[in-house]
Amino acid sequence: MMVDGQLNGAPMHADVVVVGAGPVGLALALDLARRGISARVLERGRGTFEGSRAKGVQPRTLEVFDDLGIAANARAAGGPYPPMGLHIGPFIKTWQMQHPAPVAAATSYPDILLLPQYATTALLHRAVLAQGGTVEFGVTAEQIAQDEDAATVTTGDGRLLRARFVVGADGGGSTVRKAIGAAFKGSTDEADRMIIADARVDGLAPDRWHVWPRTGSRTVAACPLPGSDLFQLMITIRPDDPADLTEEALAALLKRRAGRSLRLHGLTWASVFRPNIRLADRYRNGRLLIAGDAAHVHTPAGAQGLNTGIQDAYNLGWKLQQVLAGAPDSLLDSYQGERRPVAGKVLGRSTELYAGLKQPRARALTRGDEERQLGLSYFGGPLAPTDAASTAALCPGDRAPDAPLPDGGRVFDLYRGPHFTALAFGTRAGEALASLQWPAAGAPLHRHTLLTAATASTPDEASLLTAYGITDDTLILVRPDGYIAHIHRPGTPTPPGVGLTETLRRLTPAPPAA
Repeated sequence: MMVDGQLNGAPMHADVVVVGAGPVGLALALDLARRGISARVLERGRGTFEGSRAKGVQPRTLEVFDDLGIAANARAAGGPYPPMGLHIGPFIKTWQMQHPAPVAAATSYPDILLLPQYATTALLHRAVLAQGGTVEFGVTAEQIAQDEDAATVTTGDGRLLRARFVVGADGGGSTVRKAIGAAFKGSTDEADRMIIADARVDGLAPDRWHVWPRTGSRTVAACPLPGSDLFQLMITIRPDDPADLTEEALAALLKRRAGRSLRLHGLTWASVFRPNIRLADRYRNGRLLIAGDAAHVHTPAGAQGLNTGIQDAYNLGWKLQQVLAGAPDSLLDSYQGERRPVAGKVLGRSTELYAGLKQPRARALTRGDEERQLGLSYFGGPLAPTDAASTAALCPGDRAPDAPLPDGGRVFDLYRGPHFTALAFGTRAGEALASLQWPAAGAPLHRHTLLTAATASTPDEASLLTAYGITDDTLILVRPDGYIAHIHRPGTPTPPGVGLTETLRRLTPAPPAA
């Protein structure tokens, strides 16, 4: 940790400067704070974002929130997705758009949470403050440079802030991405426009998400927002339609499109959205990195953009800690190697879902496994070789599933916190766990021998062994972000270059011999 310290004679103001205090920047700041990493968060706006914009928090992101300590507050502030109601003349066709994750997903958070972006941002901001962090509002990052030792941010008020790393979570127009020199390839459809607004609507039942399909890009939708009497309105408009965002104009537009009996009032936020589909060709240049919308922008369909961005931050936080503590710099290269392919796949899926919105049908609007992001895996990526050992259910790079513990509680209880976790199943795995050498610097290791034999004597033990695919003595190393780092099966030959020693060399600061 370094605050106003010195590096080679030059003042250092933080370990990390985070540009942008949206959900992604705040999630990263929160993760760094609990790791004891000093961060300065700069936000050009005068306060946190006030619109509902991205409103779906997927199950995998709720697992991340659980680890960050805000899942309970998120659930209290949000609510379940309401059924979709398609207005066709005097009739309403109702169906459930969202369905819980199957039991096989092994999660305590099977349902997507309806939570407006302003509430998500506020929760994260309060958590950052509770950790002793701060956000500097009304501060722009005008120029960014780097040298061998540090990166320097020149702010709009003339200050020079030096840090070991700068992370841009500053949206589609990212200053940090431009400093990296990354191309932002993709497209923006200027002809496809939508007004998004938060307002009260009298005459509209708050028990469903209303959709009025109209031909010629004139569809209207209204989703009730939990914790308030507001609706998020989505009104498609043609290229030549005026985009008048005043309350009077929007009230008149809603009456024309959806019904004369509806009265819009109490407008709190409004914006014009254009489908923007882009992916940066690189996420890092030396001490500069990007996350969230600075690296990838999506259509709103499928509630993927915010979730993918928060998981960018979750992937990056522990890697920054490890490299700051002396782990190989190549660990930060794995951030792009793991997260960029995910963003590419998500972009394709959200684009497909957005196309389905143009002709609303129940099938096109129903969401499932892909959107929940519970099946995401880094297997085959830079930290998870394909020839490494696996179990009957898991490979390195896979998400470590939740399951009941033999003596009560859940496996996820063991993962909560900024540490690595090692799980031993069987006597030989327990011996390997006891002899495992771990460096003092960086994230600590929590050790747990869960079973002294790789066989079950109770239903909970059977569930645990099944979830982790355990058939013989096995040691599993879990990364701080909840993905499998290594699987070691004592007595089973390991191909050269993929043993536990090699894994530790990639992940930790100068580990002793394993």
